Amino acid sequence: MRQFDVFVFDEPGEDFDRWAPPFTDPALGWFHTNRWNGDLEKLEAEWIVFAHPSIKIDRDFLNELAIETDSFPMVDAFAPRVKARDHFFGGLAVDGSRGFSPIGEEEELRYVAAPIPLIGVFSRRIIQRTGLFDLTLPKEFRLMDYSLRMAHAGGKMFSVPYLVAHANENDLGEATGTSNDLFKVIDGEFLKAESSVHPLWNVLYTTLPVSNLMKFTACHPTTVLDFFKTRELKIKRDKATALSKLTEKHLRDISAKRKSR
Repeated sequence: MRQFDVFVFDEPGEDFDRWAPPFTDPALGWFHTNRWNGDLEKLEAEWIVFAHPSIKIDRDFLNELAIETDSFPMVDAFAPRVKARDHFFGGLAVDGSRGFSPIGEEEELRYVAAPIPLIGVFSRRIIQRTGLFDLTLPKEFRLMDYSLRMAHAGGKMFSVPYLVAHANENDLGEATGTSNDLFKVIDGEFLKAESSVHPLWNVLYTTLPVSNLMKFTACHPTTVLDFFKTRELKIKRDKATALSKLTEKHLRDISAKRKSR
């Protein structure tokens, strides 16, 4: 079994066929595709790295990842920090009426709800329990939704300050297919965009307690009508939470504002 498979999710375009892996190794598999679910069955490694082409996956990153996966055997997924424009950006935390917010740059070791949308690392065993990506969501929200469904399947995502991937600075102003450029996706500003409100509501509805959904709805009145369009979302919610292993304690651990124990 390979140690790592790197799944590079890209968009069709002039440069799509020109892409090539930065290096090769017998213990490493590369998959460059725009088919999020179509190639999941080909992933055979113990750990899977999902990354946007703007994120550099090099030997230093994978060597550090190997150290972290050995150091934290109880962890099923990692949210790498991304260095961009001289700052470090980590994962996302559940945050009341905001839905989600980025963790602080100075955060220590901690569990998070999701990685930033451009890179996440999952064990093959938790992928097998979690299933496929929800392709009805915009791409920026797929890893978020997947990570929370993983939590219901019993998985935990860890943020380690020294597990750092670097963004390609030349790519940070390019569009991602929405009104947000890549840097806004990295630093979490995309979460505040009007275009993000309804996808966030959908993620909250299908993966988190009603109390979280109601806080978000109260601050975003345009989502009230979404309650009348939840037939398919209810099916997804029931499937994700039927045998949920997400505890109240872990929900506090992945939240931005933790209650005192």
